[in-house]
Amino acid sequence: MSNPELDGMGPSERGRDAITGAAGVVSEAQRTERDQAREAERPSGRPEGRRRRGGEPTRVPDADFRSYHGRPVLNGVVWEARDIGGYLFLGGLAGASSVLAAGAEATGRADLGRPLKYTALVAISGSLVALVHDLGRPERFLNMLRVFKPTSPMSMGSWLLAGYGPLVGTAAVTAATGWFPRFGSAATMGAGALGPLVATYTAPLICDTAVPSWHEGHREMPYVFASSAVAAAGGMGLVTTPTEHAGPFRRAAVGGALTELAVSTCMEKRMGLVGEPYGRGLAGALTRTAKALTLAGAVGSVLGRRNRVVSALSGAALVGGSALTRLGIFQAGVQSAEDPKYTVVPQRERLRQRA
Repeated sequence: MSNPELDGMGPSERGRDAITGAAGVVSEAQRTERDQAREAERPSGRPEGRRRRGGEPTRVPDADFRSYHGRPVLNGVVWEARDIGGYLFLGGLAGASSVLAAGAEATGRADLGRPLKYTALVAISGSLVALVHDLGRPERFLNMLRVFKPTSPMSMGSWLLAGYGPLVGTAAVTAATGWFPRFGSAATMGAGALGPLVATYTAPLICDTAVPSWHEGHREMPYVFASSAVAAAGGMGLVTTPTEHAGPFRRAAVGGALTELAVSTCMEKRMGLVGEPYGRGLAGALTRTAKALTLAGAVGSVLGRRNRVVSALSGAALVGGSALTRLGIFQAGVQSAEDPKYTVVPQRERLRQRA
């Protein structure tokens, strides 16, 4: 007496193979032909499922992981966009402004760099306020200085800010009062030396996480942050400097803007699936607006180089584009952490490549 298959395909051929001794009665070719016939009769809407090591399809469809025993695959990003987005942007603006101010000081144009010294002080102060506000209590920042760990971006960043802040403050105060010009010049050059690190250390800080759209961009992210910071500082120079003296700031702004656009676009394309959040939802809107403002600011700063109003508006667009770039990157990370496919699918692909 035959037993019907659970899927309604007739007598149990697998059971008969087991009773009669499948290896001797049913040849490998017959089993392959039978499986191919079953595959052809399979309804089109039914998932194919996984395959065994020998290539034979199974009845078990691929699992669609949405959680891990009821818990998210990744913990959500708990940072506030206002605090950490502002921290990322203002730190970059401060660091790049110090570099341009040091360049002006070194070439004997200290008056040209004075507004950027003030910009750097205001920006780094705002960055610290945003960081401390996100930490919850000021003493938590001080507690981070109890450890010096070169392999930790957070530890090194804390010590970097602790050394950079006094230099920026000294440079700005001496520029405003005229007191101790030699100390002011030394502080300006010291802040300029630390400026590139201040502008970029936040890139490894966020990439050194499990958040897919941050971690997978670790190759290009420091260059995106650096070029975005230069574009913002150059834009601030266009806002604060008469057009006849703004040539160095204009060149820095245009170079930084074009580099940012090129590198960020390449990063998003190279990341593949994990780069999708940069073009979707709120992150996509922020990223597209940032690129539009950055491009408009670069074009306007060139075409309006003899018009004070156009030059200032172009500089403001570059500053706004840099801020939205950081907010877009932050939001893309939030979105990628919320959707488990950006974690599970790349893991499966890596396992498949190793196998």
